[in-house]
Amino acid sequence: MALAYYNYEDLPKSMETLHLEYFEEAVNYLCNHPQVKGPGVGLLGISKGAELCLSMASFLKGITAVVMINGSMINVGGALHYKDETLPPIGLDPNRIKVTKDGLADILDILNSPLEESNQKSIIPVERAESTFLFIVGQDDHNWKSEFYANEASKLLQANGKEKPQIICYPGTGHYIEPPYFPMCRASLHTLVGRPVIWGGEPRAHAMAQEDAWKQIQIFFHKHLGGEKGTIPPKLESFI
Repeated sequence: MALAYYNYEDLPKSMETLHLEYFEEAVNYLCNHPQVKGPGVGLLGISKGAELCLSMASFLKGITAVVMINGSMINVGGALHYKDETLPPIGLDPNRIKVTKDGLADILDILNSPLEESNQKSIIPVERAESTFLFIVGQDDHNWKSEFYANEASKLLQANGKEKPQIICYPGTGHYIEPPYFPMCRASLHTLVGRPVIWGGEPRAHAMAQEDAWKQIQIFFHKHLGGEKGTIPPKLESFI
């Protein structure tokens, strides 16, 4: 199930304020669906969606396996609420935006560091999660420091006695790691920044990463959601 969470029909127009109860309703719906094996479900998210998947796994029940594609371990863009808890958004400094020779924005350094004490309230409490994680990282991601966030999330999990997550890093790969044969998105309008930004990636390396990541995601979900090990479609023909 693909879950919209803003700027769609009667949903909020922006990400300024999000409530996890909305996402919890979707998890409960799937867990109770007669065609869902259960007892838990899997989550797959990219960018802000991956960040929300991490938040869902940290606060909600019924989530068994999570794949994060170039996600963040800090709350970004707006306040996140769940019951009586609130994660404020991490601060940012627009003065750290760089401009390429093509006039596009490079926002890699715009966000404040979560390691600074004043920003630690924005860290998603991943240590609460009972899920198994796969972090997929493009090492040329120019949206934010995905590899750093994956490693910091891994440290938090292990420091609290949780299983070390699987982290797969792809050199020369940008932010939008999509299914195989999707063209690399070099640059586009960033909703939160309000201007075109670069996403990083070298076309050949990025294409190869998308093909491998697709296989790794399927293997991971089959393993942790009760499917037969190694049973993945050989091609993507049914998808495209």
